[in-house]
Amino acid sequence: MNLQDWPILTAAETRAAEQAMFDAGTDPYALMVRAGESAAEQIWRIGHKRPTLILCGPGNNGGDGFVVARSLRDRGVPVRVAVAGESRTDSARRARADWAGPVEDIATAEPAVQTVDALFGVGLTRGLDPALAERLCALVEAGQRSFAVDVPSGVDSDSGAILSAVPRFDVCLAIGVLKPAHLLLPAADRAGAVLPIAIGLEAGEASCRLLAAPRLSAPARDAHKYRRGLVAIVAGRMAGACALSAEAAARGGAGYVRLVGAQAILPLSHAIVRASGKSETALADERIAALLVGPGLGRDERAREQLAAVLATAHPVVVDADALHLLAQQGLDSLPPQAILTPHDGEYAALFGDVPGNRIERARIAAARANAVVVLKGSDTVVAAPDGRARVATGLSSWLSTAGTGDVLAGLCAARLAVTADPFLAACEAVWLHGEAARRAGAAFAADDLIPHLSPVMGSRSR
Repeated sequence: MNLQDWPILTAAETRAAEQAMFDAGTDPYALMVRAGESAAEQIWRIGHKRPTLILCGPGNNGGDGFVVARSLRDRGVPVRVAVAGESRTDSARRARADWAGPVEDIATAEPAVQTVDALFGVGLTRGLDPALAERLCALVEAGQRSFAVDVPSGVDSDSGAILSAVPRFDVCLAIGVLKPAHLLLPAADRAGAVLPIAIGLEAGEASCRLLAAPRLSAPARDAHKYRRGLVAIVAGRMAGACALSAEAAARGGAGYVRLVGAQAILPLSHAIVRASGKSETALADERIAALLVGPGLGRDERAREQLAAVLATAHPVVVDADALHLLAQQGLDSLPPQAILTPHDGEYAALFGDVPGNRIERARIAAARANAVVVLKGSDTVVAAPDGRARVATGLSSWLSTAGTGDVLAGLCAARLAVTADPFLAACEAVWLHGEAARRAGAAFAADDLIPHLSPVMGSRSR
């Protein structure tokens, strides 16, 4: 199954989904066997008959490990099991009894070609004992390949925090659903790949999922520039920033891009229209489908006036960069109904303060508070809507950490908002297009280098 089809659940949500299965008649041990045998199938496909050491903890994650060991042994794999304590749950004890093989002490176990971490699963709130964490790291590093059952031991599955020393695993076997730690840093860096292990867990219409590649519609045969969407971008003190946004919007699907208040000497594509910032009609045009304010805006009195003028129009708006700091002073209640906010962590703190929780939770809280879609930018970007929907983008190029790439993203958000009139859909499409353009740009690019890749990326997703 594609990971993009999978929900992202916290430990409590995962336990609730499991309990619903138990209430419906599923035997807890039968579910453990299903999980362990499915995990063993993936390990077998990758590692075949390489000697394998399974590390089992005292809880149900350890029980999964015993099932993995038995299943691999039945396939002819040389398997050893090492434990960190006695099994403490009914299902884990049954799994250990069904293994019916020798059990070693993890403190003295010799390493193997392959190592499987089934010590602790979701819900861990404190780090491993230092000696156990050190032993886990040593055994994993001594082998050639490693697997973590569900989440690596020593991470907080909800926040992605590292609670104690955690080695890097080649594969993380996500049991039933994805957890935040599979996607959020720093825990996400502790696995080279995440593979889904289906066990029939029903998550209903889970509101948080991975960001999927969009399916874009080409313009209708009778389309014209206004029907496709007019984007107006407010120019500020740093003209280059709004120029990047305008170029991105022009290649992000908008039919018409108007740069309001740009310097005449600013080099731009000829198709991008320039309008005077002094024109009373530049922002009032009823044909405007989306306004963008913030890139290069500045934070002086003139910038405050520009932001106020934008928000007074009630057009759908994308608020980025400097405008986010100014919005903190003006108040979130000044936002129009269809708005997208695109803060990085520093801008988020200025606008929303110190909000507890992981990045998914913080983005959701901000979206509800602002009654707007929030794109919390970073290496693990989260898009959240006021109704609680959230999408997490992973695998984004670390080369995006350079000046101007946020301006490109803001321009894409404005273009997709003009086209779709749906802030959440627009933000999701923009984040994906931005990330894919960066992937195609390769290494050590400047923000300007993303622009030539946008049209091919758009074409690759258009029907």
